[in-house]
Amino acid sequence: MTVQTKEQLTQAHCAPCEGGVDKLSADEARQQLAQLDGWKLNSDSTQIEKKWNRGDFVSSLAFVNRIGEIAEQQNHHPDLHVEGYRNVRVVLSTHAIGGLSVNDFIVAARIDELQD
Repeated sequence: MTVQTKEQLTQAHCAPCEGGVDKLSADEARQQLAQLDGWKLNSDSTQIEKKWNRGDFVSSLAFVNRIGEIAEQQNHHPDLHVEGYRNVRVVLSTHAIGGLSVNDFIVAARIDELQD
């Protein structure tokens, strides 16, 4: 796997994944994660997540809806959580392979582009 910059990720489009591709190794995931700000790798290197405090419930929902638009455009869907009415947590993983793929990092980079 070639590590992509944040700019490369935001210009890329998710490739369809129905399985049959290898998940990223822990090392590959860490290298790719270094290109993003604030995302965390889980303990078994199968998911990345990030949290935001959006201030209020309406702002949280609006942010989640904007993430949903990205997910639909990319046909790669994160787990979205609104917690404590103003906190949003996004978890990315490629379910079909039981781990991380480049698609997860593409969606993460695109989410990071969202303006307040």
